[in-house]
Amino acid sequence: MAWSSSDLVSALRRQVLELETDLRARVDGEDHAARQPGVWQAWESDYNAASTAQRTAATWAQWRNERVTQAAVAWVLMTVFARYCEDNALVSPRWISGADADQHTQALDARRAYFQAHPEDTDREWLGQVIAHFARYPATAALVDSFSPLHLVAPSGDAARALLEFWWQQGDDGQPLYGFHGIDTRFLGDTYQDLSEYAKKTYALLQTPDFVEEFILDQTLEPALADRPLDGFTVIDPTCGSGHFLLGAFHRLHDRWQRHAPALGARELVSKALDSVYGVDINPFAVAIARFRLLVAALRAAGDTSIEQRIGYSPHLAAGDSLLWGAPQQALDDDLLMLGTTMLADATENAEALKEILQRHHDVVVGNPPFRKMSVCC
Repeated sequence: MAWSSSDLVSALRRQVLELETDLRARVDGEDHAARQPGVWQAWESDYNAASTAQRTAATWAQWRNERVTQAAVAWVLMTVFARYCEDNALVSPRWISGADADQHTQALDARRAYFQAHPEDTDREWLGQVIAHFARYPATAALVDSFSPLHLVAPSGDAARALLEFWWQQGDDGQPLYGFHGIDTRFLGDTYQDLSEYAKKTYALLQTPDFVEEFILDQTLEPALADRPLDGFTVIDPTCGSGHFLLGAFHRLHDRWQRHAPALGARELVSKALDSVYGVDINPFAVAIARFRLLVAALRAAGDTSIEQRIGYSPHLAAGDSLLWGAPQQALDDDLLMLGTTMLADATENAEALKEILQRHHDVVVGNPPFRKMSVCC
């Protein structure tokens, strides 16, 4: 690839900042005409409910800004996922660009045809075609489901156009400036860590180095696999970040299944390995990145070349606070933690999925929780 990961992440971070400005105006900006109908009322209701349930101690502005960041990152990441799928022919349509100048032209032609058929729409609705396409197939539906921050607030038409223009940039050779053909998804780990300075500070984002991931899996996953049956085996990372441990576990489990049941079909082997992988993270866009990386790994392991098939590659992932939703916490006095069966779920939290993932037995628990530098006074 002609670009470096750091260059791409820096450029995407600028897109996030610009989108945050637009989305704040769409939520509660001074220009009421620029607001997205119903969003401010919905957010105010959610904030009041979260405050009452003691799910947040933040001021309205702090709480709103965190949500705005999640929504902005979700929209930017959606275009990253779309571009990756376009460049690697994982989808048949072209919405934004493509692996070369010809495919870039195809995307522009498709957009032009869309606006001829829908002259009153904006580029926001055009990007909505990507969301609708992903929602159509089991492999990608969870990337854009109702718990995605995409649905918290949508950009203005002008902001959506600016996001498209970012991807329309071309190099001196006339090819798309940022292309993803044939590259590994490791760059998404860099994206996770540095895409938003606000999120990086809030969640103490830091990638797990490969050697740490390999060492920890060697010391945990391998001994457990040596004395437990493969069928029904599960591993969980309750602070999964961008999915390094989950990817490493998937590859090891897939290798085990290939040796354990070589007569099974390629897709079934992949599905069995994925079915053993569980992950949760408090940061919704970390979960989206982990989910996409696992999807790409599953497609490659099975030899699949498209998401547009009825394939059930669905790892057990959810966004939420593992400390709040975990089974041991549920046993504590409700007056202490305001938990139990009535705990309020955030708009990005799938309560049923979190309970299914966290309130059960697992064979292995791995993780590299974020650590912050603390100031200690005496």
